[in-house]
Amino acid sequence: MDDNTRQDIRALLKSFGIQADETISGYLDRAPGEGPLHLRITLADLTDYGSTPPAEPLHLEIEGQVRRS
Repeated sequence: MDDNTRQDIRALLKSFGIQADETISGYLDRAPGEGPLHLRITLADLTDYGSTPPAEPLHLEIEGQVRRS
C-alpha cells in the first residue's frame, strides 16, 4: 500500500471521527434518558464494481456503549 492510499484512509477516518464525536455529543444533549447509549458503527464499501465485485466485500461493525454522566 503506498503513502497516498494510507493518507486517504487516515483523512477519511479522521473526518469520520470528528463528525461522529460531534453528532453523538449533540445527540446526548438532546436525547432523554439516564442509561448508556448502545451504538453500532458500520463500515461498508459502496463502490460500484460492475460485474466483478470482490469475493469478500468490505464490511466492519463495531458495537459499544457510551456512558452518560
